[in-house]
Amino acid sequence: MKIHFIGIGGIGISGLAQYMHFKGHEVSGSDIKDTIITQKLRLLGIKVTVPHSSDAITNHDLVVHSAIISPTNPEIVAAKAKGIEVLARREALLKILDDKKVYSVAGAHGKSTTTAILTSIMNGSAIIGAESKAFGSNVRYDETTDVMLFEADESDGSFVNSNPYCALVINAEPEHMEYYDYNHERFYDSYKTFIKSAKLKVLNAEDPFLATLKDEVNAEWLYPSVDITELEYVLINNEPHTRFRFREYGTFAVWGFGKHIALDAALAILAAKESMDIEDIRENLLSFKGIKKRFDIVGFEKDSVIIDDYGHHPTEIKATFESVKEYAMLKGFDKITAIWQPHKYSRTIDNLDAFIQCFEGAGELIILPVWAAGEAVRDINFEDKFKQYNLTMADKITRANNTITVVKDEKNLETLDRGLIIGFGAGDITYQIRGTA
Repeated sequence: MKIHFIGIGGIGISGLAQYMHFKGHEVSGSDIKDTIITQKLRLLGIKVTVPHSSDAITNHDLVVHSAIISPTNPEIVAAKAKGIEVLARREALLKILDDKKVYSVAGAHGKSTTTAILTSIMNGSAIIGAESKAFGSNVRYDETTDVMLFEADESDGSFVNSNPYCALVINAEPEHMEYYDYNHERFYDSYKTFIKSAKLKVLNAEDPFLATLKDEVNAEWLYPSVDITELEYVLINNEPHTRFRFREYGTFAVWGFGKHIALDAALAILAAKESMDIEDIRENLLSFKGIKKRFDIVGFEKDSVIIDDYGHHPTEIKATFESVKEYAMLKGFDKITAIWQPHKYSRTIDNLDAFIQCFEGAGELIILPVWAAGEAVRDINFEDKFKQYNLTMADKITRANNTITVVKDEKNLETLDRGLIIGFGAGDITYQIRGTA
């Protein structure tokens, strides 16, 4: 087929585009601007045009677009005028994954890490919502098996269409509620539909909602508080690792710090053990090297470490920050500087009380302007709400070597070159903290 992807620079759409390219289809795409992702796609031989234009639509068989693309987009209009089938990502999944044995990983947070861990353990193709450091991409193609290890997204309800053989759910915390019209019943019903459609179900029994399903579904249940024991945080070549005992299966080691990492790994182990020997799982788990933008150590010197983290929900920031404190202690750093770029006004306001608490232990908190992600500007009094912290409001940060400069009104407020410095957010803070903005 000849397939065109609108919004191909997004991590989710880019994954589908790469996968279809590797399967032998003729793939093209477009986006509003060039990014590192679009540049990588071009290196694979995928034609990417910028910006959106009706001229990009020729004799395609199918046009796929991301959830945020408007029906008035010129490429959608042109495709429909030509009689070309146009599908949103959630609809396209039914075509793309229909013949695969899909291990579908869902949850408000932790799904990229869990999918990448599962990819380190099992053979199969993979589409992840982040770049795995083990193979330097968010996509792995394996034509020797029909297994697909897939990060399923609830933000547009598309996880329901992921054709799950295995539904692995880390948590079902309400998120992206604007898609569900802030209707919790509709949100949870989507999770029920997703879970019940799978033959194999692997669920976190201590999630408040998932716990309510125990009488409804036959699943592999994980009880993190009792199934995961003997947690130990160690540095291996200055990289964070967590060792833990899991039930009667023995001791495992996984890249990363924190009980949440052990939880992610334990769920992946439960999913894999149906078809694999536990000793192979234990050995393969060691090949997991983390994922880009998740506790991603992007600067390392004797007196300082710079970390980039994609965390943009208070629950995941809090979990990561606990790991940060462990890492700082092991490294002997006496100060942690957190730099936060809030992602979306709606998410920030809906979870404001939790955001206020999740940076506890930071020696300094630097807050950048909200990354709006297309939303209208709304008023949030960060100075008042976060006054309990040693707070700095800034416009941006810049980086040279292992030094971060904090900028406000085009003036340099301070430089950061000691201790542990971590940036949180799903916007362009990742490029600022890496010095590539």
